[in-house]
Amino acid sequence: MKRIFIVDDDVAVTNYFKVFFAQTGLYETAIENDSRKVMECLSRESFNLILLDMDMPNVSGMNILREMKKKNINIPVVILTGVNDVDLAVKSMKLGAFDYVIKPVDDDKLLEIIDDALEHSVLNRSIKQLPKGLSRKGLVNQDAFNGLLTINPEMIRLFHHAEKLAGSDLTIFIWGESGTGKETLARAIHRASPRRDKAFVAVDANSFIPEQFPSFFFGKARSWSKTREEKTGFLEEADGGTLFLNNIEYLDFPMQARLKRVIQRNEYYLESSARIRNSDVRIIVASTKKLASTENEKSFSKDLLYHLMVTSIGIPPLRKRADDILLLASHFLKEEARNSGKKIGAFSDESAALLKNYSYPNNVQELITIVASAVAKEGGSSITVESLPHILGKEGEIADVAEERKFELRKLDDVIEDQVKNTLDYFDGSREKAAEKLGISLEKVNEIIKKIDYTD
Repeated sequence: MKRIFIVDDDVAVTNYFKVFFAQTGLYETAIENDSRKVMECLSRESFNLILLDMDMPNVSGMNILREMKKKNINIPVVILTGVNDVDLAVKSMKLGAFDYVIKPVDDDKLLEIIDDALEHSVLNRSIKQLPKGLSRKGLVNQDAFNGLLTINPEMIRLFHHAEKLAGSDLTIFIWGESGTGKETLARAIHRASPRRDKAFVAVDANSFIPEQFPSFFFGKARSWSKTREEKTGFLEEADGGTLFLNNIEYLDFPMQARLKRVIQRNEYYLESSARIRNSDVRIIVASTKKLASTENEKSFSKDLLYHLMVTSIGIPPLRKRADDILLLASHFLKEEARNSGKKIGAFSDESAALLKNYSYPNNVQELITIVASAVAKEGGSSITVESLPHILGKEGEIADVAEERKFELRKLDDVIEDQVKNTLDYFDGSREKAAEKLGISLEKVNEIIKKIDYTD
């Protein structure tokens, strides 16, 4: 049974709580009317929660909070106060108090606050106990992977593979769905490489018009009339360091051929110039697609693809490593709370359950956005269900959304494609199982997959 430590100089108040909690049958109680003995009690006994009066002779509740924080005593505290003082509430929250109630106490409200505080404490401890360092255990360059957290065995193997490749100058191909952290991994590889002290230049091929991209990538020669200065390209900017080229599926064939020359021979030429230049750049490329699939045969050079596949790294989507969700959410919460100046330490059990069960179409990037939004909305000390977006499936709001969409007209092809995608997700990408469940041929499933650009 959970133990509650009741600290109040008013004997009538402590006696009332002792009887009240005994009647509920939910909690054991310990009482202290002399505030000078509180810290001694905390040093020799264990409690699950403290009900702490603010206005006491000898040692105030605020000073007890300060001493608890100083000695790193992490027990949830609910403040008892006789006045509705906002400044007092804010100061106590900053010192770690979970919530405060005003005397006389509403019994049901108090039980609700205590229940929330205990849930908050349990979840916070469980998150702190997650082995955050596991993702870097055994790595030679552990600091290089500081920004990457995981307890997923597949991701841990991926980090070790990436570190081994980092020691060479081999071109690396990283593939994975949007938002899985391809650039973050590329930066970690750069930091673990001998080129760590040189530049890291990140370029998105999808941000440029294909016809103009070569001049940005390779640079442009000075015109004969000297009316235009030579233009420095991304390759030259990354000289000695690493160039990360994302979304390479958007490169046209001529650009693919020129990139292959850089990778194989370390040489290139500027736009409007025939003079060969040497390149000292480590190239990492990335794509949201498995370029080896049949759907990309006509749009991507096989010669370049075969070269890239030798050193490819596939990042699994977040939905396939659900054990990482709360670990990452806790990390992002800590960062967002610090940046916003809010004292939000954890997620309620209900909000944690919603986070863990969501599918994250945009992966880690979507989780970051969800946590940032929740921190902005939250006014308490933990993230509640009300602060999370309705897309996570909260009761009430999700029902409202479903009602709004009840008569939404959709094309039959869209409905079929969604059903195929959802069935593939359910069977972890197995096309054979999906075809059998849907009652259609494997050829039909493959045909639909080509349309929806599905990555299993």
